Amino acid sequence: MAENDFARPMNDADITPPTDTGFTPAVPLKGAGVEFEADGAGGTTAAARQTLKDAGGKLTAQAGDKARGFAEMGKERAGGALEQLAAMLTDAAGQVDGKLGAQYGQYARSAAEQVQGLSSAVKEKDVDELLDDARALVRKSPAAAIGAAAAVGFVVARLIQSGLDDNAANRA
Repeated sequence: MAENDFARPMNDADITPPTDTGFTPAVPLKGAGVEFEADGAGGTTAAARQTLKDAGGKLTAQAGDKARGFAEMGKERAGGALEQLAAMLTDAAGQVDGKLGAQYGQYARSAAEQVQGLSSAVKEKDVDELLDDARALVRKSPAAAIGAAAAVGFVVARLIQSGLDDNAANRA
């Protein structure tokens, strides 16, 4: 081959075998009477696809079970936190009575009863029921749901920040 053979464009002579080599091209299989069975490569592909689908379903079920477990733990923690908040409000009601008057103390007791009722509802209901209630609340009053989410986010951020501040103070 000459050096300039690479510089010239390719043509049919470059890809057609010379006639003197005895090369005979293969007969097309479609017209050669060769039968292909559906259980061959297609069956293997279908079996692999079914195996992947089964594995995906299994992983989805495991993820759902794990998420449900986390939701149950969160529900229990939330119920306990609400009970503690109700107890704090009840204790504060006595102090409010002494400082501001019985009328304001009654407001604190009423708030404690409401929080205790919410705690009981959270503990008694299943996670699915709580999710359905939350969906209904969002559909009925989206603005209130967004406001509540913002308020909860603010409270959680403050709790986390105070926890971080306490940890920093304990290290010093």
